[in-house]
Amino acid sequence: MSKTYSDLLQETRAQVRLVSLEELKRRFDAHEPYTLVDVREVDETRLGYVPGAVLLPRSHLESRAEQKLPDRDAKLVVYCASGIRSVFASKLLADLGYKNVESVNPGFVRWKDSGYPVDKPADLTAAQRDRYSRHILLPEVGEAGQEKLLKSRVLLLGAGGLGSPAALYLAAAGVGTLGLIDADVVDTSNLQRQILHGSKTVGMPKVESGQQRLADLNPDVKVIPFMERLTSENIDRVFDQGWDVIVDGLDNFPTRYLVNDASVWKNIPVVHGSIFRFDGQVTTFKPKVGPCYRCLYPEPPPAHLAPSCSEAGVLGILPGVVGTIQATEAIKLILGAGEPLIGRLLMYESLQMKFRTLKLRRDPSCPVCGDKPTITDYIDYEGFCST
Repeated sequence: MSKTYSDLLQETRAQVRLVSLEELKRRFDAHEPYTLVDVREVDETRLGYVPGAVLLPRSHLESRAEQKLPDRDAKLVVYCASGIRSVFASKLLADLGYKNVESVNPGFVRWKDSGYPVDKPADLTAAQRDRYSRHILLPEVGEAGQEKLLKSRVLLLGAGGLGSPAALYLAAAGVGTLGLIDADVVDTSNLQRQILHGSKTVGMPKVESGQQRLADLNPDVKVIPFMERLTSENIDRVFDQGWDVIVDGLDNFPTRYLVNDASVWKNIPVVHGSIFRFDGQVTTFKPKVGPCYRCLYPEPPPAHLAPSCSEAGVLGILPGVVGTIQATEAIKLILGAGEPLIGRLLMYESLQMKFRTLKLRRDPSCPVCGDKPTITDYIDYEGFCST
């Protein structure tokens, strides 16, 4: 004898544990450990969803469950609009090996009508959902994370070797506002590694060349150019513009110390990168969390111990590796995802193709971020080392 839809629903409901909206609200307020799964379709979730819910449309449940719900032992609470699709979804999840699944009855419509907490999805346009679709598929990013990126502000110190790949990938990722500070113009010798520029922009200010390239790459991104050298005279003006992260692609020690001190006092994380011949290194300095640059190097080295790329040379591809890692760190900080290189120094040796990680510790006697700071104002170190 064939079954009707009503028969199938009743049969499936009998095999699934049900939870009332009132009980779900109690658990929600008590912050009990469970994973809330919204199986409505994307268009429905645009009207809102229960805060913290994993958005997993019923039409993609079989194909994406393993990716979005990796722990089969976790407690899952599934809801839909009215409490019907969630029953079938719960049964399917149980068949897929999830051991602790419940279905909410009724669903989101009643939850919202009851005045319970509701989150609104990111306000992305159709074009943005298409452009950033591969980000949105990642549970660690999603539409909410992409909205964070679009609202974020990253300042790039230097539009040269390290700033080029970092700027390109941050713009492609949809970081909404990028600041570019550089006083130089594009030179033919730059083109071996500074991929933000091209032959047609030789002689043009780097910030102008970079602004044109980034606008073509992603019109969502606003570029704020600063055609000037960073000094103690302008650093407050440049830094006091609401930057979430600073990406340090500088090639001289005096400005690195200036940046370090300002970032500590202004509580802005800095993703530091440096390159020399065939080797590079990256770390992330986050004030009040890990060490600062002066914890490693309290004072700048003499000029003869700090040759620049123009004096010592650099493998053209090296900035691409280091700058891309810096961009990755910046995105992680914005999203609050993963483990940034705070308290760790990543060292890259290109000839041996080796990555090594060294542990860094905050120095309690550091003159800037230590327990009893002795440096409380900007210091110009121009006489110490060459650019």
